Amino acid sequence: MAAGWAFGLPRSLSFATLVQSRADLAAQVQAHMAWSLALYVVLYVGVVALSIPGGILMTLAGGFLFGWLVGGALALISATTGAVLIFLAARTALAETLAARAGPFLSRFAEGFRKDAFNYLLFLRLVPVFPFWLVNLAPAILGMRLAPYALATFLGILPGTIAFAVIGAGLDRIIAAEPACVLEGTCRLRLKSLLGPELLIGLTALGLIALLPVLIRVIRRRRP
Repeated sequence: MAAGWAFGLPRSLSFATLVQSRADLAAQVQAHMAWSLALYVVLYVGVVALSIPGGILMTLAGGFLFGWLVGGALALISATTGAVLIFLAARTALAETLAARAGPFLSRFAEGFRKDAFNYLLFLRLVPVFPFWLVNLAPAILGMRLAPYALATFLGILPGTIAFAVIGAGLDRIIAAEPACVLEGTCRLRLKSLLGPELLIGLTALGLIALLPVLIRVIRRRRP
């Protein structure tokens, strides 16, 4: 993880780099499809497992290079695999260190995971309020089991992953709106314009649905 930051990997995973390199990347994919698919999965897993910002960019790239269906499926599998790897690392060798560093901030999640870990994690995955890397670490430190963690992660990131893969498949149309930034190398990834109100409302609604079992249990406990 330290090596990735030291060699500037987060800076390389930029929207401007993707925009400027998109023609070369597309040509490589056409010439070496199998190797491109494998390399994409390895890179995506590494980005997530090392908690390096760039998951959304990787999903956009997958949609652009392989189409929204294949790219979205690869992104979904890769992100889940990377999340499981960092979960296992956090639950073993890094657990005490991470818990000490997190301090009081971790306590915000403790009650939710204690009451209904699966649905609470599903809510956190569906509604992109907290950073992906933080939601990967908190369940491990708070004692959630691996199987429900992996399933909630897979289901929770499914809608957003497919949405961003579809956006990535239309990357050329997005760039066409600001052609000057391609020449200047100043293209930026604007999440507000990519998400849009409809997608945000949809993800929030799904997250609230995921919280329904938790709310029902709370209401039942409060009844006489």
